This record gives sequence, C-alpha cells and structure tokens, in this order.
Amino acid sequence: MLGLNILQDKTRELNILCLGAHSDDLEIGCGGTILTLASEFPNCNVYWVVFSATDVRAREASSAAKLFLSKARSQTVLVKDFRDGFFPFIGDQIKESLEAVADQFSPDIVFTHYRDDRHQDHRLVSDLTWNTFRGHLVLEYEIPKYDGDLGTPNFYVPLSRAVCDEKVGNIIRSFASQNSKQWFTEDTFFSLMRLRGIECAAPVMHAEAFYARKLVLDVQQLTGQRK
Repeated sequence: MLGLNILQDKTRELNILCLGAHSDDLEIGCGGTILTLASEFPNCNVYWVVFSATDVRAREASSAAKLFLSKARSQTVLVKDFRDGFFPFIGDQIKESLEAVADQFSPDIVFTHYRDDRHQDHRLVSDLTWNTFRGHLVLEYEIPKYDGDLGTPNFYVPLSRAVCDEKVGNIIRSFASQNSKQWFTEDTFFSLMRLRGIECAAPVMHAEAFYARKLVLDVQQLTGQRK
C-alpha cells in the first residue's frame, strides 16, 4: 500500500493513472492537480484513460489530454468507445479493459471518480478502480452537475491562480461541443475551486478536492530508517 510518502522526493519517478468515464471528466475533476504534478515532478509518467468518447468527443478528449500532459515526461492516452450511460450493463467489458491497463502500467497514484457520484457510469468506474487497484493510493475527484451530489472531501490540493487559469482555459477551448450547455462555463469551474480553496484555507485561494478513503503513512520510509 502506497501513501503520501511518494510525494516527498521530487526527483523520483512518479507514475500517475487517470481514469475518466467520459470526455472532459478528468480535466474538470483533477486537471489542475495533474498540471501541478507534471510541472513539479520532472520524472512524471501519466497513463490517461477515457472510457466513453466517440467522433467529435473523442477528438476533443485526445486534444485536451495533450494540453494537460504537455509537461509530463511520458504520456499514454487511451480513448475508448464504451456506450455512454450503459456502463453498469457492460461492466465485464470495462473491467477487462481496466485489467489490461493494470497489466501495462503500475501507478503510484490513481485518480478516479467519486464513489458516491450519482452518475451510473462514474460510480462503475470508481468501483472497478478499487477492485483492480487495491494496494494503491487512490484519490477520487468530483464533478459538479445537475444531480447536486457534491460531498465532503477530505484531501485538498491548493492551486496557483496561473494553474487555475490554464485548467479552465484548456477546458473551454478543448470541449467546444459542450459550449451550449448551461453548466459549461468558466465560473462553474472557478467557483468550485474557490469553494474548495476556502475549505482548506489555501494561501492561493483555489484548490481541487478529493476523497481519500485509505492513506498509509510509512514512518520508516519517512524518516529514512528503511534499509
């Protein structure tokens, strides 16, 4: 089981797995954190998986991933075409797809959907994440939506204003197909980051928040006692 000790040494190799049900989920949920980690860890490797995106949405997903991962040492982007809204009914196929990812990539951190998200596709991805990556540091991100299912997160990542501007700018530019939706606006994304910044007293005013259900502190590794 890996804990937060992995973030102590910025010269170490850091492997990050990002799992999103749909095009734009990852960017909205953890885009600022990914931008920050990729900038702070020069040996950062990212495996980025979008499970449902076709046609225009697939092209948008690929383009957005390149923007958010531009500073990563290496990046692998997979955009799959599982049927939107039907994940619980094709869970076996998605599970097989996720197991294939686990065979190819060993992550230090896994970003996935919030387990109590009201969207059925999001919940299924979260459940399968925990099923497949049981011994990893898993952080569940949040997506604002009509369902009003935002919870009480317990893990915060303060973000600089420059990172927030980059995150929101990338989202708005990358996902033009969503511009007609009433929720898809700059103030939606900034407001949630500002609220989470208040909750963690972020010195830079903004933050992304996650649900960390299991953290392990390796004291020996922390104090350098392990041989």
